[in-house]
Amino acid sequence: MKRTADAYWTGDTQNGQGTISTMSGAFKEQPYSFKTRFLSEDGKAGTNPEELIAAAHAACFTMATSHILNQAGFTADNLHTVAAVDIRPGADGFSIEGITLQIQGKVPNLTAEQFQAYAETAKANCPVSKALAAVPISLEVEFQS
Repeated sequence: MKRTADAYWTGDTQNGQGTISTMSGAFKEQPYSFKTRFLSEDGKAGTNPEELIAAAHAACFTMATSHILNQAGFTADNLHTVAAVDIRPGADGFSIEGITLQIQGKVPNLTAEQFQAYAETAKANCPVSKALAAVPISLEVEFQS
């Protein structure tokens, strides 16, 4: 199974612009540029690669957590994850310095300690976490009983 996305760019780095599209059509010619990537803190001007990494990681990790819970005989009432990708300038240009996964969950008949353990397992084993293994990934868990 393969999933694809494509990017199109015109112009120079600082003043040029491009679009990103995905195979599914979930993103179709979404704008991105230097400004949307590095200068637009509110993210309203368009998308950027780091935002897309965060979206992919949040989705993958949340689904992995649900799967691990199901394998253990539990079904979540709800799971909500925010993934924050930290990109910073350095001597060799910009780099992703870390990713924080913040998950909130409500799971009947489960303890906070069990939820923490299942979330840790999901963080270590979701395919996106594995692909991003070169980057420090931290986990913050909030359990609602």
